[in-house]
Amino acid sequence: MGRKTILFLTLSVFIISLLGVHVAAFAAQSAIVVAEGYSCMGVDKSKRETETEARAEAKRNAVENAKTYIKSETQVKDFQLEKDLIAAYARATVTVLEELKDGAGWYKDNASGDCFKARIKAEVVPDEKAMNQLARKTGFSEDPAAPLNVEVWTDKQEYRQGEQIRIYLKGNRPFYARLLYRDTGGKTLQILPNPYRQDNYFRGGVVYELPEGDKDRFQLEVSPPFGREQIVLHAGTSPLGDLDLEKAGNVYDVKTKRLDISVKSRGIKLVGNGRPGGLPTPQAQGAGFVESQVEIGTKR
Repeated sequence: MGRKTILFLTLSVFIISLLGVHVAAFAAQSAIVVAEGYSCMGVDKSKRETETEARAEAKRNAVENAKTYIKSETQVKDFQLEKDLIAAYARATVTVLEELKDGAGWYKDNASGDCFKARIKAEVVPDEKAMNQLARKTGFSEDPAAPLNVEVWTDKQEYRQGEQIRIYLKGNRPFYARLLYRDTGGKTLQILPNPYRQDNYFRGGVVYELPEGDKDRFQLEVSPPFGREQIVLHAGTSPLGDLDLEKAGNVYDVKTKRLDISVKSRGIKLVGNGRPGGLPTPQAQGAGFVESQVEIGTKR
């Protein structure tokens, strides 16, 4: 497939092909937390076994920390909804995003001997079936007291050559967003933030339309080659991790490998809850994260 064409008009119009459909609520909602785990060798474990045990405990603690974060960050008034939400996180899956070196490693304990401390940054993904059931509850997906939920959609389900595409975003609470476009050839572009619009912070409860006039300085217009393409949204309650970008007209060409994009976006900086001295505790560190994807397509 060929590359999309960049045309420079009055506002340097960037022409690409897009088509999308409305994304279901809570398509990929998660919490990103820091967790720790400990283990000591004793007389019956090797160093490798001790490290493995400590990392396993850190993953278990990540689930508990996520539940603590969700409880502290959400104020759902319905007791049963809150109970169901916490239950969904109790059945979560854990993915280790990064093994943190600071404050981790081997140390000597006076009582237990050689011990190992593991520190991880992990993504905790709640039970999908349970979250889908919660999303069907009236108003839950738009409740600002609920965990972060951001929807992305386009103005039509089908586009033809020459038509312009409008993208819409709406979150139930304030969020930071990144919008990526993947063409039929596998090339990934970042259309938000872009060289003319670095601010990617949005208020909750508001529908945003993109591109937005002079803020973005491009329009989205269908042009060949045609085929199945994607709009990908990454959103978080804290600023997202950085990608390797190169300016390409009025947008960015993403140089980060495709398999690494999601992990790097999840590399958000976690903050604590104002502990004395400004030092965050692992239990207080956390951020809500959402990844949504609209499969797109175009035709002549």
